[in-house]
Amino acid sequence: VQLQAFGGGLVQAGDSLRLSCAASGRAFSTYAIGWFRQAPGKERESVAAIPWNGYTQYYADSVRGRFVISRDDAKNTAYLQMNSLKPEDTAVYFCAADRYGTTWYESDYDFWGQGTLVTVSS
Repeated sequence: VQLQAFGGGLVQAGDSLRLSCAASGRAFSTYAIGWFRQAPGKERESVAAIPWNGYTQYYADSVRGRFVISRDDAKNTAYLQMNSLKPEDTAVYFCAADRYGTTWYESDYDFWGQGTLVTVSS
């Protein structure tokens, strides 16, 4: 599966933004989708993940209650709705896929899209 993340941009603190992860290839519904981010000078971290069966979504503590991950298997697309954005959310956001995946561990994800930059100004 090939992934393409888009939807990043420059926003102000408190704004909302929706990232999309479009997939090409077959069997999108059998892949867990994860969103990860890497801020300048920091390691990449898990943000949110939705398993292939749609159960037990994962959110990092720093985004829980503000971000929502979802998927539309009919459109081969996953989303990350980001609300109440903070300057510390500034990062390059990546989406990734793991066949029949149920975890949020970065090392479990085999397919990665290019990142999309989100910049939140204060």
